[in-house]
Amino acid sequence: MRPLSKRTDTFSESGIRSMTFNENYSGAINLGQGYPDFDPPAALLERLHDRNLPHQYELTPGSAAFRDALSKKQSRSLGRPIDPDAELLVTNGSTEAMMTILMTLLEPGETVAVFSPYYENYISQARLLGASIDYVELTGCDFSIDFDRLEDVMRKRPKVLILCNPSNPSGKVFTRDELLKIAAFAEKYDVYIVTDEVYEHIVYDGREYVYFQTLPGMWDRTAACGSLSKTYSITGWRLGYAVAGPAIIRRAKKVHDFLAICAPAPLQYAAIAGLLQERGYYDDLTSQYQRRKEIFTGGLRSLGWEINEPQGAYYVLANIARFKPEGDLAFCRKLAREYGVLAVPGYCFRREERTDTVRFHFAKTEEALNEALNRLEGLGTRRCF
Repeated sequence: MRPLSKRTDTFSESGIRSMTFNENYSGAINLGQGYPDFDPPAALLERLHDRNLPHQYELTPGSAAFRDALSKKQSRSLGRPIDPDAELLVTNGSTEAMMTILMTLLEPGETVAVFSPYYENYISQARLLGASIDYVELTGCDFSIDFDRLEDVMRKRPKVLILCNPSNPSGKVFTRDELLKIAAFAEKYDVYIVTDEVYEHIVYDGREYVYFQTLPGMWDRTAACGSLSKTYSITGWRLGYAVAGPAIIRRAKKVHDFLAICAPAPLQYAAIAGLLQERGYYDDLTSQYQRRKEIFTGGLRSLGWEINEPQGAYYVLANIARFKPEGDLAFCRKLAREYGVLAVPGYCFRREERTDTVRFHFAKTEEALNEALNRLEGLGTRRCF
């Protein structure tokens, strides 16, 4: 028989999801795949039980009611009006939003630039599209940008730079000054910026969160991919969106139509209740995650783990070099089997086949986090990574 496509030879299945679904770690606390273990807001669940919700195809770009509510919410966040018809597209999660936008922007053989460590989906999506990848390593325990390296990459004129802010897996929140420098390079070298903003409302210690699209001259050059998954604790509902100028959204609507037709109709209507939440909901969300972060990262440090300090999102990277493991995957398997805690091996987020790091998430109840810390007691490392 003729061979299968070569492009699918170049990546493996998700390392993140395989730790959850492909291994039998009965009773392990899942600090690997980043989904909450607590309920969505009550208003969403109440709306979901409405028997009158629609059950057939919706409009391809999203229901008018959902887009109207989402545009109002994002208009407040960005400080500028978002046209729900021309500048917004509803997708099946932010993963499909990213794929749709990349398909809209890229030709086979063009280049995508990615900050490393990165969310693994970006790499596989780029490869599926026949794009090449150029990496910009973030340095140090605070994941600083080497702007000389960044300009070296931008000088080669990649078509797209993907920016995850706040970052999965590091929890880095890019400062306004950093983003302005990225914007200057994008303008100078004519590069599109595709942002992943699913953790936009999870930012710690009073840090400023800057939407890249709001920077001078960046609206027409940027496509933002977002999601309701993390903000409203509904990762399984698969409701995402893209926000961009009319030229990009007009083309992206066509791509989305043939990828998915539409996002789930009943869930769009049920989720409107989340989009109508007042400002206090988002402040409370941040406070709750701040508390979880302090419990978990403080607990890891008290046990002797060397970790980075998350500035946003709900992930933390931990060094495992002192354990002298056979590899980060082997370490994660041992951690799950012998200690009952799931983590994700660091190779999922870097080019290396194995690393000295693992990623934990802390989107769990306080009780689950404290139990995980109890199970990890006795392990320790004191090296910065």
